[in-house]
Amino acid sequence: MTALIIEDEYLAAERLQKLIQKVAPDCQVLSTVGSVEKAIDWLENNPQPTLIFSDIQLSDGLSFEIFDTVLVKSPIIFTTSYDEYAIKAFKVKSIDYLLKPIKIQELEKAIQKYKDLHQEALTQQLQKIETLIDTIHSPKKAYKSRFLVKQNDQLLPINQDDIAYFFTANEMVCLVHKDAKQYLVDYTLEDLEDLLNPKLFFRLNRQFIAHIQALQKIHTYFNGKLKLELRPVTSQEVLVSREKAQVFRQWVEAS
Repeated sequence: MTALIIEDEYLAAERLQKLIQKVAPDCQVLSTVGSVEKAIDWLENNPQPTLIFSDIQLSDGLSFEIFDTVLVKSPIIFTTSYDEYAIKAFKVKSIDYLLKPIKIQELEKAIQKYKDLHQEALTQQLQKIETLIDTIHSPKKAYKSRFLVKQNDQLLPINQDDIAYFFTANEMVCLVHKDAKQYLVDYTLEDLEDLLNPKLFFRLNRQFIAHIQALQKIHTYFNGKLKLELRPVTSQEVLVSREKAQVFRQWVEAS
């Protein structure tokens, strides 16, 4: 089995490749490409892989543009931080749709689903895909709306709209209230990505997840990066990478 990874975030691509190696050690990842343009070029100049893992929001557009341009016969497993593209994903040659951060158990099920589908008749494949689409119509995931934090000998509830941002320092994660008070929480930023509503919160970089209302100013920076000023003010420099800048802009405009 061979695979192509289409992912514009280096760490996410590296993590996915490691997970694939654990789940399917016989799978050879042929290449990792990080944009619509590079993916089209690769697919036009190489034999098609057995399976494609593709993020949806790439640095230069949506990955659906790839499959509108190139006739892709390989089945696709979409990976993304947002569930709003689920129905459109299944209109492409998709067999599954994994939300980030990807869990190894879900990846294992997706690859097994591919193996099962590969052995079944076309009618059985279509029946399974219809079942997946029905699942998408089930009630949306409930995100965490408040956190209990410790204040002296009390537990204090904080609503999501009162949270400015989360940041990590010295292997601890801190919740920053919009009034600038700070509280330690027993979650990693990776945990929080899965718990927080992606329409309100964005993973800016390795250190910060911010609420849309915490954005005070956005500055263009060298090499395509963005520099942010948050409210309340933080002493740390907050940068959004060049690879993530376009997705960040889309998130700001959509929120």
